[in-house]
Amino acid sequence: MDLIYGIDLLGTMVFAISGAMAANRYGIDIFGATFMGLVTAIGGGSLRDVFLNIRPVWVEDGNYLIAIFVGVFISILFNKHLDSFARTLFLFDALGIGFFTVVGVEKSLAYESSAIAAVMLGMFSACMGGVIRDVLMNVTPLILRKEIYASACLAGAITYVLLTLTPIHENLNAFISAAVVFGIRFLSVKYNLSLPTVQVMEKSE
Repeated sequence: MDLIYGIDLLGTMVFAISGAMAANRYGIDIFGATFMGLVTAIGGGSLRDVFLNIRPVWVEDGNYLIAIFVGVFISILFNKHLDSFARTLFLFDALGIGFFTVVGVEKSLAYESSAIAAVMLGMFSACMGGVIRDVLMNVTPLILRKEIYASACLAGAITYVLLTLTPIHENLNAFISAAVVFGIRFLSVKYNLSLPTVQVMEKSE
């Protein structure tokens, strides 16, 4: 549980960096960047907790807000250095969804969710913060673009649930499952992979 807690805090900070960096790219002021970092970091986890009928964890644990503000501060302080790397924002986002998927599944299982529900809530934890961020910035969310994003989270969540049925230690399970999410997301972008689309047949005249 200590490792999961640490991963959750790290994922929160990483998502705050990702959200603030996205805001910085659009020339949003410091307050706006902080707000975007906040909603990106807590949006998915808060939605998960609402579905689990519990108070969002950041309401009771101030360490999450500290992690968010540290992430935003890092993104602002080192913005020029971070933004000079073309893949920096992508890497932070890929790491964040890996961490949050694992935490979402683990917490859902701890609150006696079914395995299928835990997989879905793991995906929500990872994706919905970014969805809220993109909607607020009037950008098409990644899960609606032709990219492997939410499906990578689903793969990692399923991996975590399946590995709970084996003798593998939960800490190792967490790292493997997060690596699955990150690996799929990274390779899909590197090799321009995507899921097939549904082709709509045109009516013949």
